[in-house]
Amino acid sequence: MAAMTQMVYSITMRYATKRVYEWSSQLAYSVGLMASDGCLQKDGRHLDLTSVDMDQLQNFSKALGRAFHIGQKKSGPQSFGYRIQFGDVAYYDFLLRVGLTPAKSKTLGALCIPEQFYADFLRGLFDGDGTCYAYMDPRWRSSYMFYVGFTSASMPFLEYLQATNKALADVTEGSIRHGARAHTLVYAKADSYKLADFMYHEAGLLALSRKKIKLEGFIQTDRAAIITRQARVVKLVNT
Repeated sequence: MAAMTQMVYSITMRYATKRVYEWSSQLAYSVGLMASDGCLQKDGRHLDLTSVDMDQLQNFSKALGRAFHIGQKKSGPQSFGYRIQFGDVAYYDFLLRVGLTPAKSKTLGALCIPEQFYADFLRGLFDGDGTCYAYMDPRWRSSYMFYVGFTSASMPFLEYLQATNKALADVTEGSIRHGARAHTLVYAKADSYKLADFMYHEAGLLALSRKKIKLEGFIQTDRAAIITRQARVVKLVNT
């Protein structure tokens, strides 16, 4: 009985004002941002989110329904970003249950994301550590290619993404490109179309406008092309 009383007391003391976090599209998006650009401090209470995009931190504030102070963070004499620092034991514990940990960059593994909110989580992850790029493929005359990628220093996490994206977004396994400090899970054009539809599954979703506009631009450029069966661009429409 004494042990039970002590446990209840400890929980009560840990939550001075307890917030309740239940899965939603916006909360899943915030988890994606924290899994990429976020940090859980070792004190078990405080969290940090850093980005070069003010838009991103404003979206995070909206996702949690909070009016966070957004400060500046200098990372060099000519470089700076933006940062949110706050204490929230309930959100911290929620992220722990999902699978995030302090010093997660190389230890992150599979996460506990409900399937119905995985697309929103992936969109947040894309806004944080995702990339998209395009180029004219020299192997085929005038062939326009574009790719979507997710970068992480943790191979188990990328393998989790690889398997879950295949199961829920109906894409291939893509390919993992290895680097000295981080690795990138990359998807080619056909899969990138599917991932774009999957992540931006309805209008009005929280998203980093810079990356959304960039990816949409690649898709519009590709759709403006008339393609032969050999995947070569014959001409561009209205050019």
